[in-house]
Amino acid sequence: MINLQPYENPQYFVYLLIALLPLIIGLYFGKRYKWYEALVSLAFIFLIFDADKWQQGVTLICYIVYQFLVTFAYQHYRKKTGKANKTWVFCLAVILAILPLVGVKIWPIVPHKQGIDFGFLGISYLTFKTVQVVMELRDGTIKQVDPVIYARFLLFFPTISSGPIDRYRRFVKDYDKAPSREDYIKDLSYAVRYLFQGFLYKFLLGWFFGTYCLPYLEQQAILVAGRMYPLHLSWWLLGVMYCYSMYLFFDFAGYSLFAVSISYFMGIHTPMNFNKPFAAHNIKEFWNRWHMTLSSWFRDFIFMRFTFFAMKKRLIKNRNRLSQVTYLVNFMVMGVWHGLTWYYIVYGLYHFLAIIINDIWLRFKKKHKLVKHNKFTEAVAIFVTFNVVCLSFLIFSGFLNNLWFNVPLGK
Repeated sequence: MINLQPYENPQYFVYLLIALLPLIIGLYFGKRYKWYEALVSLAFIFLIFDADKWQQGVTLICYIVYQFLVTFAYQHYRKKTGKANKTWVFCLAVILAILPLVGVKIWPIVPHKQGIDFGFLGISYLTFKTVQVVMELRDGTIKQVDPVIYARFLLFFPTISSGPIDRYRRFVKDYDKAPSREDYIKDLSYAVRYLFQGFLYKFLLGWFFGTYCLPYLEQQAILVAGRMYPLHLSWWLLGVMYCYSMYLFFDFAGYSLFAVSISYFMGIHTPMNFNKPFAAHNIKEFWNRWHMTLSSWFRDFIFMRFTFFAMKKRLIKNRNRLSQVTYLVNFMVMGVWHGLTWYYIVYGLYHFLAIIINDIWLRFKKKHKLVKHNKFTEAVAIFVTFNVVCLSFLIFSGFLNNLWFNVPLGK
């Protein structure tokens, strides 16, 4: 039986574009064949979770049913109580929405029989969507969730495995209508451009850095580590740091471009995920350019909400201290979300410290006016930010865990 993992090889795109051809023709003539779009989505989701992935497929079905129960039970409660709804009910709905993801993250560190796994490809990104909908139902920005559109939103197959993370209200605007012919021709031009750019990023540059260069550099870094260098540091490790950073960017950005490209073919404007992140002048700007849909999700649904909660309860009066605590919460959640390992947690703490140091420096520079803005200082800022980010990616990669704890101290 054919099993197709999203954007894994060129064969996937051949099947995909053939399947999308009737939909593309319909959109060109101003018609959105929702029934055909749903059929294609279900077919490709089936091909993602068939064969040896069937257990993930069953888990996905159970997960969708569970999230429907949580979402529509809370929507019913909201309609019934109006503005009088209680905070604890909202908190319970959010906890229930994230509970499956929490269970999947904790499961690897819990003693259990090998081969039993309750996770599935894309559970994190589906959870971001469901939590967003529950929170916006609470805010009143979403008045009514349509069951059919909600299912399409959650199971939109171009983004199901790794994003980008779309918003329900934005998705509904595209889903409810077909674009004009002029607009769709523009969509097609963007779709083709993003598709070829994705091939360049993922299958050429991502392969070069990740498959061709990285294993060799890691091997050399491990070989020289046995010579008792302090912390096993070497020039080879520096090469690993830069090479892995390039691989991570081109592989993930290429994947995201594929997801956006296929979305545009389908007349859905899935938001972009990357905007020249290595050209950022500071770490805060970097997070406005890197994995932008995830960054904005954490900003809107963790950072801002914790800030409003702390201000309302007057937990921290000093604004600078409040922002620092909120950054800590934000990046710790982000680190733990990636996994319950020391290097993911340190990755979150590292970015928290980087943001705090950056804020202190910006306030100091503004107050004392020591550094003038020019091309040279701009280049220095980009260079420093780039290296700070690359070091964080070395931590994130987990290679230091292998280097420090699995390599003998000496020959």
